[in-house]
Amino acid sequence: MASPDKSAVPVSEIPQEAFDWYDEYAHGDIDRRTFLQRLGTLAIAGLTVNTLAAALLPDYALAEQVSFNDPAIKASYQTFPSPEGHGEGRGYLVTPTESEQPLPAVLVVHENRGLNPYIKDVARRLAKSGFIAFAPDALHPLGGYPGNDDEGRAMQRSLAREKIEQDFIAAAEFLRAHKHSNGKLGVVGFCFGGYISNYLAASAPKLIDAAVPFYGTPADASLVNNVTAPILLNFAEKDDRVNASWPAYEKVLKENKVDYTAHTYPGTNHGFHNDSTSRFDQAAAELAWSRTISFFQKHLNT
Repeated sequence: MASPDKSAVPVSEIPQEAFDWYDEYAHGDIDRRTFLQRLGTLAIAGLTVNTLAAALLPDYALAEQVSFNDPAIKASYQTFPSPEGHGEGRGYLVTPTESEQPLPAVLVVHENRGLNPYIKDVARRLAKSGFIAFAPDALHPLGGYPGNDDEGRAMQRSLAREKIEQDFIAAAEFLRAHKHSNGKLGVVGFCFGGYISNYLAASAPKLIDAAVPFYGTPADASLVNNVTAPILLNFAEKDDRVNASWPAYEKVLKENKVDYTAHTYPGTNHGFHNDSTSRFDQAAAELAWSRTISFFQKHLNT
């Protein structure tokens, strides 16, 4: 896993406040102008606001670990019916090119801004590891991910959460029925996608055989008792917002004897797996991903 070249601003020199402000900005709690104004209050060895912003904002050229031209995989875009959601969904399907045996499938769920290049690369990584991977785009009803995260966040906020949730249930049904699937389905998601991973495990327990939320909040309290599938949860140590929801969620999982494992990665920020920004922590990302692959291999190949 290649580390992002953000050498103009060593990560160790970026104050935690800047990461916290970026988290607020990325989740729509503050706008871009406020984010940049706050960065302007930091005086770090003469670094400019633009230099700091460039280090924190995504550079998706850094997030391609598996080329879309890799001969070991085949990628395409597929639509699927979503009668309870927006009528139709669309996503990025990636399969291994050579396999004579049915394969396990994994749904990949993006953050709060649509199907960006990082999430597509995650789908390719899964296909390289022997899974059928499908990454839906919640923004399909509005034309799809616009190529700009700010616009993507605004677009996703404009859509009804309930219909987005139904679109992902429909995507799970579509993927589980794939002609080359072995009938087992996992889900992995990041941030908003971590929430959707928890939501699917709770709202569609007959569909989901294993779930891996990365820094995601749980489903509504009215649903969490429905979780039965094994869950691997990955948390960032400095992610106070998400981590605050974990004790109550863990209590329910324990009471219901759900097979779960939770890991908190020391020193990491929300988004540590995303290799397109300075929040990326290579050691933690590699460890979390190796655990994810092993978890899916264990629960989706049996």
